[in-house]
Amino acid sequence: MAANSPQDMMAAVISSMRERTGKSLEQWITLVKKSGVDPLDQNAVRKWLKSEHGVLQNSQWAIADAAARAAGWKEPSVEEYVDQQYAGPKAGLRPIFDKLRAIVESLGDDISVEGRSTYTPFVRRRQFVAIAAATKTRVDVGLRYTKVPKSKLLVESTAPGQATHKLSLASVGDVNADVEKLLRAAYEQNG
Repeated sequence: MAANSPQDMMAAVISSMRERTGKSLEQWITLVKKSGVDPLDQNAVRKWLKSEHGVLQNSQWAIADAAARAAGWKEPSVEEYVDQQYAGPKAGLRPIFDKLRAIVESLGDDISVEGRSTYTPFVRRRQFVAIAAATKTRVDVGLRYTKVPKSKLLVESTAPGQATHKLSLASVGDVNADVEKLLRAAYEQNG
């Protein structure tokens, strides 16, 4: 059974908003507008919702997103998210991302790429690769495995989320045949 998409999960949170929080989404948007918190600063809205109203995480995300959209925010495209991740001091990492992306997308025609502010997830039946500009000098690749391949490149992932392991790359030259095998294994194990 396929996992629910982020959109499906958000729709479920929104449909149960009154039950979860005692207020409808529209009432929350009105409260955010009156709060003095900038509705375009979704992090500040989430903090305010938690500290002032005790709203739980999934509802915070839904309310903050809806309040920002009501204030004119439009979600960036996947390409806009990627461009933001590899701008400024992290611009030099873009060739690493581009090479990894080309390999991942060549693994099959059933892969979708999603936009996130801090990483780029690649999804088949579920997310199997996540690429992030971790520092100014390093790209981290989160990989989801059901059976971990033997590789000195892999370390267990301690970050929350779907990755079971990760590898770190500092140059385009680090994206070699071993990395390609690890990407392929994640793809094959998540079909």
